[in-house]
Amino acid sequence: MTELDLSPVNRYGYDFIPPEHLPPDKDEYWLRNEQAALAARSAGKAPPAWRKLRPEEIETLVKNDNHCSAWDALLVSDPFDPLLVKNSAFYGLVRLGVLRNVLLRHHDFRLPAGIRNSTIISCDIGDDPAIQDCSFISHYRIDDRVILSRIDELQTTNHAKFGNGVITEGEDEDVRIWIDVMNEAGGRSILPFASMISADAFLWAAYRDDIPLMERLKEITQQEFAPRRGIYGTIGAGAVIKSCKIIKDAAVGEAAYIKGANKLKNITVRSSAEEPSQIGEGVELINGIVGYGCHVFYGSKAVRFVMGRNCNLKYGARLIHSVLGDNSTISCCEILNNLIFPIHEQHHNNSFLIASLIQGMSNMAAGATIGSNHNSRANDGEIRAGRGFWPGLSVTLKHSSRFASFVLIAKGDYPYELNISFPFSLVNHNVRRDRLEVMPAYFWMYNLYALERNSKKAMNRDKRKVKVQRIETDYLAPDTAEEIITALSLMEGWMETAGITPSPEGLFSGKLSGVESAGGDIADDEDPEYTYMSGTDEAAQADEIPAFGLERHNRKTVLLKPRGARAAYREMLHYYGMKTLADYLASRPDLDFPGFLSILDSPETSDEVPPEAGGRVREWVNLGGQIVPAARADALRQRIREGKIGTWEAVHRCYDEMAAVYPRDRLRHAWATLRYLSGDRGEHPWAQRDFFRQELGLLLEMRRRIAEEVYRSRAKDFHPFRGITYRNRAEMEEVVGNPENNAFVTRIRADLAEFEVTINALLARL
Repeated sequence: MTELDLSPVNRYGYDFIPPEHLPPDKDEYWLRNEQAALAARSAGKAPPAWRKLRPEEIETLVKNDNHCSAWDALLVSDPFDPLLVKNSAFYGLVRLGVLRNVLLRHHDFRLPAGIRNSTIISCDIGDDPAIQDCSFISHYRIDDRVILSRIDELQTTNHAKFGNGVITEGEDEDVRIWIDVMNEAGGRSILPFASMISADAFLWAAYRDDIPLMERLKEITQQEFAPRRGIYGTIGAGAVIKSCKIIKDAAVGEAAYIKGANKLKNITVRSSAEEPSQIGEGVELINGIVGYGCHVFYGSKAVRFVMGRNCNLKYGARLIHSVLGDNSTISCCEILNNLIFPIHEQHHNNSFLIASLIQGMSNMAAGATIGSNHNSRANDGEIRAGRGFWPGLSVTLKHSSRFASFVLIAKGDYPYELNISFPFSLVNHNVRRDRLEVMPAYFWMYNLYALERNSKKAMNRDKRKVKVQRIETDYLAPDTAEEIITALSLMEGWMETAGITPSPEGLFSGKLSGVESAGGDIADDEDPEYTYMSGTDEAAQADEIPAFGLERHNRKTVLLKPRGARAAYREMLHYYGMKTLADYLASRPDLDFPGFLSILDSPETSDEVPPEAGGRVREWVNLGGQIVPAARADALRQRIREGKIGTWEAVHRCYDEMAAVYPRDRLRHAWATLRYLSGDRGEHPWAQRDFFRQELGLLLEMRRRIAEEVYRSRAKDFHPFRGITYRNRAEMEEVVGNPENNAFVTRIRADLAEFEVTINALLARL
């Protein structure tokens, strides 16, 4: 049995910093004093003016059943009302701010200011605190107007790191906290830090072959966030902490609300008056960072983690060895060893995500098990999925697998690893025919409601008051456009091999996908998931071609509806190109058509993005939700390697610089994409004014058709069979509404009206 250390009782509250870690001519309070001075400057206040107690104040405190190991070490500020301190004990140097007979209120919870039934050890406490029934508060800096009630243990150790992946003076390397993102085996480990965002984690985890970069990122983190021995824990102004068990080595931001937590250890809770964070009952958070505006409730657990801004963790969710991007919600499920980009939704108790890179705007259905490693001898496989990843009900996927952007996976147990390089596709494991089926461009052809709604929901969920990074929420952007071009190359090669001639383009006809729309409700036998996936329509089955390299197996794999998918892909590129140009022109009312062309034809302002054949930048990186040319990301890595960037704040400024030039990068890419559609032959047809004006009119017609297809997609949900649980149609519409008054359909139509105004204004201007 380990013996307890013994020391003189008169040292209780002292010797916080071991002598060997004290700089020459410094005492154990030197860092505490620096923190106090910095806090005063940040708040725009004068440095605290503490004084010793007067004899009559000591007498009053004693009469109120208070104890102090040395009354000279209890310092106060004026005004100070000793009647508000009752039945409490003070050890070490304790410094109190103003204490007045006022009432603090947080919603319906009210406490009078004062200190009652508590033990305070070597703390600085700000103005008008309400501290009640706290058994042990040790080595904290508590800011103004803080409520602390019924806390079993609130303490800071002299080697606290507050969730940052650093080591303090005299510590061994093996105590450093790493987060094993993307891979269970730890080959992509990163160090968490308070200001980390998904882009930082990706920069660190993805480029593992860049050894000098890895070393520099570790150095930057250690230098910037390494706490010296003796940093005090902090509780920000206006914070409320009540009915908690253990809070140890925690830095809690202002206006945070924490109630009923079981254990918070080695964490930073970032919070502000604009973006307050909340932690609720039964929560346990260990070794991590909680971002601004986060909510963690109802028995959730997180260990070795980073949560971005405006994230929710609730209903018993488990977040372990993972980074969760901004504006994400995790409920009732288990998340292990993941790097998740902003805007991720996972709400179901029986869903499981492991060893993955999920690149945002994603949604995990109930029963999804993503990353089963039963097919491997070791736990070193990975899943990588682009934006808009959407595995359906009860989908099971094995690593290693890779998915393009906006892939919908139909319900099923997928027995082999997958490499789905077709964006916006529907993937199906056809058990009856023992084959893998992929329908490219499925969303564009059959479910524009879901596609458009995903982008709009992503924008609506961005509640960040401070947007540290520009998150791309448009489903058509340079990254997805390049995926489409790559998919077209594959598909056209397979079509040629299969002897299938592409149908007439109809590229400028305004028809979405070249598929005529029928009026009225859509019956079940017109649903592609029914017709093409179940094998009931022989004519549909004939419209398929063999595909290769999409699955780690030699069984048959097919692309469904390749003719329609090819036309749909090209139309998506057309729409992306023209809409990007129109949006840019609308944002620049100073430009006439020649001025617009001069921007498109001018050389790059930065040599970080060298021109490629056809003037198109082909490689783009999703940098934590921000889309950037790969060359810009490479240039950033080089500057870090060379020591030209030495702080994470400077790295974040580089993200801002990339975001500032992104509209121009995207504009030029869209222009080059339109040239690709024309076959890269001769003069760019869109450079002719009359042709460009014609294309603006076609763009408006395409947008009208998109709005109509959004309505038709939603109308599928109102098939007559759905009404069997209602007495009549009127009752059904009272309960679930109808396609005409659907809120999203209404919004799309309103957006269309605004778009018509924009296009007409451009036509009048050019």
